[in-house]
Amino acid sequence: MKIIGIGNAIVDVICKIDENFITKNNLAKGNMKLIFDEDEFINLLSNLKIEKTISGGSVANSIVGLSQLNNNVGFIGKISDDDLGKKYEIGLKKEKVNYFYKKKKEKIPTGTCLILITPDSERTMCTFLGIAGKINDNDIDSKVIKNSEMIFLEGYLWDEGEPKKAFDKAIRNSKKVSMSLSDKFCVDRHKTHFLDLVKKKLDITFANEEEIMSLINAKNFDEVVSFAKQINKHLVVTRGKNGAVSLNGENIEEIGIKKNLDIVDLTGAGDLFAAGYLHGLINNFSQKECLEKGTEMSSKIIQQIGARLN
Repeated sequence: MKIIGIGNAIVDVICKIDENFITKNNLAKGNMKLIFDEDEFINLLSNLKIEKTISGGSVANSIVGLSQLNNNVGFIGKISDDDLGKKYEIGLKKEKVNYFYKKKKEKIPTGTCLILITPDSERTMCTFLGIAGKINDNDIDSKVIKNSEMIFLEGYLWDEGEPKKAFDKAIRNSKKVSMSLSDKFCVDRHKTHFLDLVKKKLDITFANEEEIMSLINAKNFDEVVSFAKQINKHLVVTRGKNGAVSLNGENIEEIGIKKNLDIVDLTGAGDLFAAGYLHGLINNFSQKECLEKGTEMSSKIIQQIGARLN
């Protein structure tokens, strides 16, 4: 197995909305809100028209992208044996992803993420983690991890208690560890732990500019470059209109964005960028070629609805 992704198994529910919906429901546009109350989540969903549902979750999106590039990949994520859980498993298997989790009937339902797309193509997310957030070390098969060249983790999954134990077990048994910081919300919530992971345990870290600058309290991007050199680790940072940069010790490569794209939805841009970059990495591309593949994948995904390439 080339890469095993470990992340939140979330069914993405994609809906188009107007700007008023954001204001009316006190959402922060472009960010992710965690919803802990199932009734609140159901109430929010009841006011929406669903465009489509997909077996999602940030790392799962990246893993599917890697599978579509003909890599042998797998995924571990916790679902319940309910209707959405069954759809989730079928969705991944259709994409030729090896799914290393045996579902059972849980008291808590399978996780769901509302992806709300405003007319400017920005996406705001409301996530009810459900059983996905209850992953523990018993859900991680050491043998599966040891038989993989690399694991890919997501910041969304990290939390104190059981998920942390799952993370630790996966990291302990892996040959190489990559992780996405996922969201500024996650970084701010777990700053000390994430900084420790980036410095000491991760071989490759994916982040956007806002996330990495928040993590190290940087005032400008030069400080990020200095940080990468100082810790001598591989950091891959997407910078919006400024393209992306790969920092690997003293080696720095940059790439601009593709022009004249028909952007319809930014969902999955970071996930597919990571898929392209990791594809390059496990197939011995140069740093520059990894950036090019990441940019190619993210450019494709933002020209369609959802986080799966058609």
